[in-house]
Amino acid sequence: MERSIGFKERRYIEELRILTRATAIDCVIDEKFDRIIYIIKKGDMGLGIGKKGENIRRMQNVLGKRIEMVEYAAEQEPFIANIFKPIEVSRVEKDPSSGELVITIARKSDFGTAIGKKGSNIEKARLLLRKFWGVEIGDLKWERENE
Repeated sequence: MERSIGFKERRYIEELRILTRATAIDCVIDEKFDRIIYIIKKGDMGLGIGKKGENIRRMQNVLGKRIEMVEYAAEQEPFIANIFKPIEVSRVEKDPSSGELVITIARKSDFGTAIGKKGSNIEKARLLLRKFWGVEIGDLKWERENE
């Protein structure tokens, strides 16, 4: 899927590289939740986060926005698992009638966390999956046997 990075995004990616030495593949500016979501090169998450999250805190102070990071994966399912980390995603299926993704999480107790405060986590997943894979999330559910 064709992606383009605008001037603002490039500036934020370069700021991340300067402050943390981590490499971001892309970034999404989410105005609705006043945050920047970085897609970090595989293996660079430790550099991006820093000891006890100090790099994220420093970035938040410099940019004045909330910072979130997701590790990139070339395959769709591991990428979705990275978006929802630390929640365990057990299955990702495509709904045959609508073509939207149905994401199943392992535990019902993680359902609220997967959605996030005011829907911020599910919105992050929607933004990233739309941008990287051109797909929509249709449903989020939990494993029935773990109720």
